[in-house]
Amino acid sequence: MEIPGQVPPPWQAPSEVERKLYEAKVRGDWAAYFDVLAGVSLFHAMPRDFADSHPGKVRVGTYWEPRLGRKCYAFLTHGVLPAPVADPVFFTDDLDGVAGFWPEPEAWLAINPGTPCEAFFPATPEHRAVWQEHAQRAAKDTSKTLHTLWVGGPLRGTVAHGLACGALLSVRAGNPWNAIAANGSYSGLRRNLKDWWGITSREDWQRQQASLLQESGSAWEFVLDIRQAIARQYGGTVDPAHWREVTARVVRRNATDTANDAADGDASGVEASSVEASGVEAEIGRLQQLIGRITRYEARFRADGLLGETKQVRSVNAWYYGRAVNMALWGVQGRYCGIPEAESAIIRASQLSQASYYSWEDFSAGFILGRCLHFDEEQFGNWYLDVLEIHQLLVSDPQSPWLNIPWK
Repeated sequence: MEIPGQVPPPWQAPSEVERKLYEAKVRGDWAAYFDVLAGVSLFHAMPRDFADSHPGKVRVGTYWEPRLGRKCYAFLTHGVLPAPVADPVFFTDDLDGVAGFWPEPEAWLAINPGTPCEAFFPATPEHRAVWQEHAQRAAKDTSKTLHTLWVGGPLRGTVAHGLACGALLSVRAGNPWNAIAANGSYSGLRRNLKDWWGITSREDWQRQQASLLQESGSAWEFVLDIRQAIARQYGGTVDPAHWREVTARVVRRNATDTANDAADGDASGVEASSVEASGVEAEIGRLQQLIGRITRYEARFRADGLLGETKQVRSVNAWYYGRAVNMALWGVQGRYCGIPEAESAIIRASQLSQASYYSWEDFSAGFILGRCLHFDEEQFGNWYLDVLEIHQLLVSDPQSPWLNIPWK
Protein backbone atom coordinates (compact mmCIF):
# COMPACT_ATOMS: atom_id res chain seq x y z
CA MET A 1 0.00 0.00 0.00
CA GLU A 2 1.40 3.37 -0.99
CA ILE A 3 0.79 6.26 1.40
CA PRO A 4 -1.69 8.67 -0.23
CA GLY A 5 -0.18 11.78 -1.77
CA GLN A 6 3.37 10.42 -1.88
CA VAL A 7 4.99 10.62 -5.33
CA PRO A 8 7.96 8.26 -5.75
CA PRO A 9 11.05 10.32 -6.70
CA PRO A 10 13.67 9.34 -9.30
CA TRP A 11 15.97 6.84 -7.65
CA GLN A 12 19.11 4.79 -8.21
CA ALA A 13 18.14 1.52 -6.58
CA PRO A 14 20.95 -0.26 -4.72
CA SER A 15 20.21 -3.56 -6.46
CA GLU A 16 17.90 -5.26 -8.93
CA VAL A 17 15.60 -6.32 -6.09
CA GLU A 18 14.88 -2.78 -4.96
CA ARG A 19 14.55 -1.61 -8.56
CA LYS A 20 11.85 -4.19 -9.20
CA LEU A 21 10.05 -3.27 -5.99
CA TYR A 22 10.20 0.40 -6.91
CA GLU A 23 8.85 -0.15 -10.42
CA ALA A 24 6.04 -2.38 -9.15
CA LYS A 25 5.15 0.29 -6.60
CA VAL A 26 5.09 3.04 -9.23
CA ARG A 27 2.77 0.90 -11.38
CA GLY A 28 0.62 0.04 -8.39
CA ASP A 29 1.21 -3.63 -9.21
CA TRP A 30 1.20 -5.08 -5.72
CA ALA A 31 1.03 -8.67 -6.94
CA ALA A 32 4.35 -8.10 -8.73
CA TYR A 33 5.70 -6.42 -5.58
CA PHE A 34 4.96 -9.53 -3.55
CA ASP A 35 6.36 -11.77 -6.27
CA VAL A 36 9.69 -9.98 -5.76
CA LEU A 37 9.48 -10.23 -1.96
CA ALA A 38 8.69 -13.93 -2.21
CA GLY A 39 12.00 -14.66 -3.91
CA VAL A 40 14.40 -12.86 -1.55
CA SER A 41 15.53 -12.83 2.06
CA LEU A 42 13.93 -10.36 4.45
CA PHE A 43 15.81 -8.90 7.42
CA HIS A 44 14.55 -7.64 10.78
CA ALA A 45 16.60 -5.87 13.44
CA MET A 46 16.87 -7.12 17.00
CA PRO A 47 18.98 -6.24 20.07
CA ARG A 48 22.40 -7.86 20.09
CA ASP A 49 22.26 -8.67 23.81
CA PHE A 50 19.14 -10.75 23.19
CA ALA A 51 20.78 -12.54 20.24
CA ASP A 52 23.88 -13.32 22.33
CA SER A 53 21.94 -14.47 25.40
CA HIS A 54 19.31 -16.49 23.49
CA PRO A 55 21.14 -18.40 20.73
CA GLY A 56 18.81 -19.71 18.07
CA LYS A 57 15.95 -17.40 19.06
CA VAL A 58 14.78 -14.16 17.47
CA ARG A 59 12.91 -11.13 18.73
CA VAL A 60 10.56 -9.14 16.54
CA GLY A 61 9.55 -5.65 17.50
CA THR A 62 7.21 -3.03 16.13
CA TYR A 63 7.84 0.64 15.55
CA TRP A 64 5.35 3.49 15.37
CA GLU A 65 4.79 4.72 11.80
CA PRO A 66 3.42 8.26 12.17
CA ARG A 67 2.38 8.50 8.53
CA LEU A 68 -0.01 5.61 9.04
CA GLY A 69 -0.81 6.24 12.69
CA ARG A 70 -0.18 2.59 13.58
CA LYS A 71 2.46 0.06 14.60
CA CYS A 72 4.46 -1.78 11.94
CA TYR A 73 6.90 -4.65 11.70
CA ALA A 74 9.77 -3.43 9.50
CA PHE A 75 11.54 -5.85 7.15
CA LEU A 76 14.37 -4.87 4.82
CA THR A 77 15.74 -6.34 1.62
CA HIS A 78 19.47 -6.87 1.27
CA GLY A 79 20.24 -3.75 -0.73
CA VAL A 80 18.94 -1.34 1.90
CA LEU A 81 20.49 -2.98 4.95
CA PRO A 82 22.58 -0.47 6.93
CA ALA A 83 26.31 -0.97 7.41
CA PRO A 84 27.02 -3.24 10.39
CA VAL A 85 27.28 -1.64 13.82
CA ALA A 86 27.75 -3.25 17.20
CA ASP A 87 24.03 -3.08 17.94
CA PRO A 88 21.44 -3.87 16.63
CA VAL A 89 21.96 -7.03 14.61
CA PHE A 90 19.61 -8.66 12.11
CA PHE A 91 17.97 -12.01 11.57
CA THR A 92 16.83 -13.42 8.24
CA ASP A 93 13.43 -14.73 7.26
CA ASP A 94 11.44 -15.23 4.09
CA LEU A 95 7.95 -14.11 3.13
CA ASP A 96 6.38 -17.42 4.12
CA GLY A 97 8.00 -17.25 7.55
CA VAL A 98 6.95 -13.63 8.02
CA ALA A 99 3.35 -14.45 7.10
CA GLY A 100 3.26 -17.41 9.47
CA PHE A 101 4.41 -15.51 12.57
CA TRP A 102 2.57 -12.29 13.39
CA PRO A 103 2.39 -11.60 17.15
CA GLU A 104 0.46 -8.31 16.98
CA PRO A 105 -2.64 -8.74 14.77
CA GLU A 106 -3.18 -5.00 14.43
CA ALA A 107 0.37 -4.23 13.26
CA TRP A 108 1.08 -3.70 9.55
CA LEU A 109 3.97 -4.92 7.42
CA ALA A 110 6.51 -2.25 6.47
CA ILE A 111 8.94 -3.08 3.66
CA ASN A 112 12.07 -0.92 3.39
CA PRO A 113 10.56 2.05 5.27
CA GLY A 114 12.20 5.37 4.53
CA THR A 115 13.28 4.40 1.00
CA PRO A 116 11.62 5.13 -2.36
CA CYS A 117 10.64 1.45 -2.67
CA GLU A 118 8.92 1.39 0.71
CA ALA A 119 5.42 0.01 1.04
CA PHE A 120 3.03 -0.72 3.89
CA PHE A 121 0.44 -3.50 4.05
CA PRO A 122 -2.30 -4.58 6.43
CA ALA A 123 -1.62 -8.00 7.89
CA THR A 124 -4.94 -9.66 8.57
CA PRO A 125 -5.02 -13.47 8.29
CA GLU A 126 -6.56 -13.05 4.84
CA HIS A 127 -3.74 -10.77 3.68
CA ARG A 128 -1.07 -13.08 5.06
CA ALA A 129 -2.63 -16.04 3.30
CA VAL A 130 -2.12 -14.17 0.03
CA TRP A 131 1.55 -13.56 0.94
CA GLN A 132 1.98 -17.28 1.49
CA GLU A 133 0.51 -18.03 -1.92
CA HIS A 134 3.21 -15.86 -3.47
CA ALA A 135 5.83 -17.61 -1.36
CA GLN A 136 4.65 -21.07 -2.42
CA ARG A 137 4.86 -20.15 -6.10
CA ALA A 138 8.35 -18.70 -5.62
CA ALA A 139 9.52 -21.85 -3.82
CA LYS A 140 9.05 -23.85 -7.02
CA ASP A 141 11.80 -21.84 -8.73
CA THR A 142 15.08 -23.24 -7.40
CA SER A 143 17.38 -21.55 -9.92
CA LYS A 144 20.20 -19.35 -8.63
CA THR A 145 20.24 -15.61 -9.22
CA LEU A 146 23.21 -13.26 -9.39
CA HIS A 147 22.72 -10.23 -7.10
CA THR A 148 24.90 -7.13 -7.43
CA LEU A 149 24.95 -4.00 -5.29
CA TRP A 150 24.94 -1.09 -7.71
CA VAL A 151 25.18 1.30 -4.75
CA GLY A 152 27.16 0.50 -1.61
CA GLY A 153 29.42 -2.23 -3.01
CA PRO A 154 32.66 -2.04 -5.04
CA LEU A 155 32.30 -2.81 -8.75
CA ARG A 156 35.92 -2.28 -9.84
CA GLY A 157 39.36 -2.48 -8.27
CA THR A 158 41.26 -4.87 -6.06
CA VAL A 159 38.57 -5.29 -3.39
CA ALA A 160 35.95 -6.02 -6.06
CA HIS A 161 38.32 -8.56 -7.65
CA GLY A 162 38.74 -10.27 -4.28
CA LEU A 163 35.01 -10.31 -3.66
CA ALA A 164 34.55 -11.89 -7.08
CA CYS A 165 36.93 -14.66 -5.94
CA GLY A 166 34.34 -15.45 -3.26
CA ALA A 167 31.37 -15.26 -5.61
CA LEU A 168 30.83 -19.01 -5.92
CA LEU A 169 29.82 -19.09 -2.26
CA SER A 170 28.18 -15.68 -1.91
CA VAL A 171 25.92 -16.28 -4.92
CA ARG A 172 25.08 -19.75 -3.60
CA ALA A 173 23.95 -18.13 -0.33
CA GLY A 174 21.75 -15.67 -2.24
CA ASN A 175 23.85 -12.66 -1.20
CA PRO A 176 25.10 -9.82 -3.41
CA TRP A 177 28.57 -10.84 -4.56
CA ASN A 178 30.05 -7.41 -3.73
CA ALA A 179 28.49 -6.71 -0.30
CA ILE A 180 31.65 -5.82 1.61
CA ALA A 181 29.64 -4.23 4.44
CA ALA A 182 28.13 -7.63 5.13
CA ASN A 183 25.06 -7.59 7.34
CA GLY A 184 22.38 -10.21 7.74
CA SER A 185 21.58 -13.21 9.87
CA TYR A 186 23.80 -12.60 12.90
CA SER A 187 22.76 -15.51 15.12
CA GLY A 188 22.51 -18.02 12.27
CA LEU A 189 25.92 -17.03 10.97
CA ARG A 190 27.58 -17.30 14.38
CA ARG A 191 25.96 -20.70 14.91
CA ASN A 192 27.30 -21.93 11.55
CA LEU A 193 30.77 -20.60 12.30
CA LYS A 194 30.73 -22.51 15.58
CA ASP A 195 29.38 -25.76 14.12
CA TRP A 196 31.41 -25.83 10.89
CA TRP A 197 34.59 -24.00 11.87
CA GLY A 198 34.82 -24.10 15.66
CA ILE A 199 34.78 -20.29 15.78
CA THR A 200 33.37 -18.77 18.96
CA SER A 201 35.67 -15.75 19.41
CA ARG A 202 37.56 -13.10 17.50
CA GLU A 203 40.79 -15.04 18.11
CA ASP A 204 39.27 -18.20 16.58
CA TRP A 205 38.15 -16.18 13.57
CA GLN A 206 41.62 -14.65 13.13
CA ARG A 207 43.28 -18.08 13.21
CA GLN A 208 40.91 -19.49 10.60
CA GLN A 209 41.27 -16.43 8.39
CA ALA A 210 45.06 -16.65 8.50
CA SER A 211 44.99 -20.40 7.84
CA LEU A 212 42.89 -20.01 4.69
CA LEU A 213 45.37 -17.48 3.30
CA GLN A 214 48.33 -19.85 3.66
CA GLU A 215 49.57 -22.54 1.29
CA SER A 216 47.30 -25.51 1.88
CA GLY A 217 50.01 -28.16 2.24
CA SER A 218 47.40 -30.81 1.44
CA ALA A 219 47.90 -34.12 -0.33
CA TRP A 220 45.67 -32.68 -3.08
CA GLU A 221 48.09 -29.83 -3.70
CA PHE A 222 51.09 -32.15 -3.44
CA VAL A 223 49.99 -34.36 -6.32
CA LEU A 224 48.84 -31.39 -8.40
CA ASP A 225 52.23 -29.73 -7.90
CA ILE A 226 53.89 -32.88 -9.22
CA ARG A 227 51.70 -32.81 -12.31
CA GLN A 228 52.49 -29.15 -12.86
CA ALA A 229 56.22 -29.91 -12.63
CA ILE A 230 55.85 -32.67 -15.22
CA ALA A 231 53.89 -30.33 -17.50
CA ARG A 232 56.57 -27.63 -17.23
CA GLN A 233 59.28 -30.14 -18.07
CA TYR A 234 57.61 -31.95 -20.96
CA GLY A 235 54.73 -29.70 -22.02
CA GLY A 236 51.23 -30.73 -23.04
CA THR A 237 48.72 -32.81 -21.13
CA VAL A 238 50.17 -35.11 -18.48
CA ASP A 239 49.20 -38.77 -18.80
CA PRO A 240 47.75 -40.14 -15.54
CA ALA A 241 50.00 -43.23 -15.65
CA HIS A 242 53.09 -41.03 -15.91
CA TRP A 243 51.72 -38.85 -13.12
CA ARG A 244 51.28 -41.87 -10.83
CA GLU A 245 54.77 -43.15 -11.63
CA VAL A 246 56.47 -39.83 -10.92
CA THR A 247 54.47 -39.38 -7.71
CA ALA A 248 55.70 -42.76 -6.46
CA ARG A 249 59.30 -41.80 -7.24
CA VAL A 250 58.96 -38.46 -5.44
CA VAL A 251 57.48 -40.06 -2.32
CA ARG A 252 60.22 -42.71 -2.17
CA ARG A 253 62.93 -40.09 -2.71
CA ASN A 254 61.46 -37.87 0.01
CA ALA A 255 61.35 -40.81 2.40
CA THR A 256 64.98 -41.64 1.67
CA ASP A 257 66.05 -38.03 2.17
CA THR A 258 64.19 -37.92 5.48
CA ALA A 259 65.87 -41.10 6.65
CA ASN A 260 69.32 -39.80 5.67
CA ASP A 261 68.71 -36.51 7.45
CA ALA A 262 67.67 -38.40 10.57
CA ALA A 263 70.71 -40.65 10.40
CA ASP A 264 72.95 -37.61 10.30
CA GLY A 265 71.44 -36.59 13.63
CA ASP A 266 71.32 -39.49 16.08
CA ALA A 267 70.36 -43.15 16.39
CA SER A 268 66.88 -42.42 17.70
CA GLY A 269 66.20 -40.52 14.45
CA VAL A 270 67.16 -43.59 12.40
CA GLU A 271 64.68 -45.73 14.30
CA ALA A 272 61.89 -43.22 13.82
CA SER A 273 62.58 -42.84 10.11
CA SER A 274 62.51 -46.62 9.66
CA VAL A 275 59.03 -46.72 11.14
CA GLU A 276 57.97 -43.94 8.77
CA ALA A 277 59.54 -45.70 5.78
CA SER A 278 57.47 -48.81 6.44
CA GLY A 279 54.38 -46.79 5.46
CA VAL A 280 55.83 -45.32 2.28
CA GLU A 281 54.18 -47.80 -0.07
CA ALA A 282 50.83 -47.34 1.66
CA GLU A 283 51.20 -43.57 1.22
CA ILE A 284 51.99 -44.06 -2.46
CA GLY A 285 48.84 -46.14 -2.80
CA ARG A 286 46.74 -43.40 -1.18
CA LEU A 287 48.18 -40.71 -3.43
CA GLN A 288 47.70 -42.78 -6.56
CA GLN A 289 44.11 -43.39 -5.52
CA LEU A 290 43.74 -39.61 -5.12
CA ILE A 291 45.13 -39.11 -8.61
CA GLY A 292 42.41 -41.41 -9.89
CA ARG A 293 39.75 -39.34 -8.12
CA ILE A 294 41.11 -36.12 -9.57
CA THR A 295 41.22 -37.46 -13.12
CA ARG A 296 37.63 -38.71 -12.84
CA TYR A 297 36.46 -35.33 -11.55
CA GLU A 298 38.29 -33.59 -14.36
CA ALA A 299 36.61 -35.83 -16.91
CA ARG A 300 33.23 -34.79 -15.50
CA PHE A 301 34.31 -31.15 -15.47
CA ARG A 302 35.15 -31.35 -19.17
CA ALA A 303 31.81 -32.97 -19.95
CA ASP A 304 30.03 -30.15 -18.09
CA GLY A 305 32.08 -27.35 -19.61
CA LEU A 306 34.06 -26.46 -16.49
CA LEU A 307 37.34 -27.42 -18.18
CA GLY A 308 38.48 -27.18 -21.76
CA GLU A 309 39.09 -30.40 -23.64
CA THR A 310 42.84 -30.41 -22.98
CA LYS A 311 42.84 -28.47 -19.69
CA GLN A 312 43.73 -29.79 -16.26
CA VAL A 313 43.22 -28.25 -12.82
CA ARG A 314 46.27 -26.29 -11.81
CA SER A 315 45.79 -26.07 -8.06
CA VAL A 316 43.11 -26.39 -5.37
CA ASN A 317 44.30 -23.30 -3.50
CA ALA A 318 41.25 -21.50 -4.92
CA TRP A 319 39.18 -23.62 -2.52
CA TYR A 320 41.02 -21.93 0.36
CA TYR A 321 41.24 -18.42 -1.10
CA GLY A 322 37.56 -18.33 -2.11
CA ARG A 323 36.54 -19.35 1.39
CA ALA A 324 38.99 -16.81 2.85
CA VAL A 325 37.02 -14.06 1.10
CA ASN A 326 33.79 -15.34 2.60
CA MET A 327 35.42 -15.79 6.00
CA ALA A 328 36.28 -12.09 5.89
CA LEU A 329 32.64 -11.24 5.13
CA TRP A 330 31.46 -13.61 7.86
CA GLY A 331 33.82 -11.87 10.27
CA VAL A 332 32.05 -8.57 9.60
CA GLN A 333 28.58 -10.10 9.75
CA GLY A 334 29.36 -12.00 12.95
CA ARG A 335 30.96 -8.88 14.52
CA TYR A 336 34.33 -10.61 14.81
CA CYS A 337 36.10 -7.95 12.74
CA GLY A 338 35.58 -4.57 11.11
CA ILE A 339 35.39 -3.68 7.44
CA PRO A 340 39.05 -2.49 7.09
CA GLU A 341 40.36 -5.81 8.43
CA ALA A 342 38.03 -7.72 6.14
CA GLU A 343 39.14 -5.67 3.13
CA SER A 344 42.78 -6.44 3.90
CA ALA A 345 42.07 -10.19 3.89
CA ILE A 346 40.02 -9.92 0.70
CA ILE A 347 42.80 -8.04 -1.08
CA ARG A 348 45.33 -10.67 0.03
CA ALA A 349 43.07 -13.45 -1.30
CA SER A 350 42.86 -11.60 -4.61
CA GLN A 351 46.64 -11.31 -4.87
CA LEU A 352 47.24 -14.97 -4.01
CA SER A 353 44.59 -16.09 -6.50
CA GLN A 354 46.09 -14.03 -9.32
CA ALA A 355 49.51 -15.52 -8.58
CA SER A 356 48.17 -19.08 -8.78
CA TYR A 357 45.71 -18.96 -11.71
CA TYR A 358 45.44 -17.59 -15.24
CA SER A 359 41.71 -16.79 -15.48
CA TRP A 360 38.38 -16.84 -13.69
CA GLU A 361 37.60 -20.20 -15.29
CA ASP A 362 40.96 -21.58 -14.14
CA PHE A 363 40.27 -20.33 -10.60
CA SER A 364 36.73 -21.73 -10.61
CA ALA A 365 37.86 -25.21 -11.63
CA GLY A 366 40.37 -25.24 -8.75
CA PHE A 367 37.74 -24.12 -6.25
CA ILE A 368 35.18 -26.67 -7.39
CA LEU A 369 37.70 -29.52 -7.39
CA GLY A 370 38.70 -28.64 -3.81
CA ARG A 371 35.05 -28.53 -2.76
CA CYS A 372 34.37 -31.90 -4.37
CA LEU A 373 37.43 -33.57 -2.87
CA HIS A 374 36.42 -32.24 0.53
CA PHE A 375 32.71 -33.08 0.48
CA ASP A 376 31.43 -34.93 -2.55
CA GLU A 377 33.05 -38.42 -2.40
CA GLU A 378 32.50 -38.86 -6.17
CA GLN A 379 28.75 -38.74 -5.79
CA PHE A 380 28.45 -35.74 -8.14
CA GLY A 381 25.57 -34.63 -5.94
CA ASN A 382 24.59 -31.22 -4.60
CA TRP A 383 28.08 -30.39 -3.35
CA TYR A 384 29.06 -30.38 -7.02
CA LEU A 385 25.84 -29.50 -8.84
CA ASP A 386 25.16 -26.37 -6.77
CA VAL A 387 28.48 -24.75 -7.63
CA LEU A 388 28.34 -26.00 -11.22
CA GLU A 389 25.11 -24.02 -11.68
CA ILE A 390 26.71 -20.95 -10.10
CA HIS A 391 29.83 -21.32 -12.25
CA GLN A 392 27.64 -21.38 -15.34
CA LEU A 393 25.83 -18.26 -14.11
CA LEU A 394 29.08 -16.42 -13.42
CA VAL A 395 30.53 -17.14 -16.86
CA SER A 396 27.35 -16.14 -18.72
CA ASP A 397 25.36 -13.44 -16.87
CA PRO A 398 26.12 -10.00 -18.38
CA GLN A 399 26.22 -8.53 -14.85
CA SER A 400 28.75 -11.12 -13.62
CA PRO A 401 31.97 -9.75 -12.12
CA TRP A 402 33.82 -12.49 -14.00
CA LEU A 403 32.76 -10.87 -17.26
CA ASN A 404 33.33 -7.29 -16.10
CA ILE A 405 36.51 -7.44 -13.98
CA PRO A 406 39.70 -8.56 -15.75
CA TRP A 407 41.48 -11.44 -14.08
CA LYS A 408 44.71 -9.44 -14.09
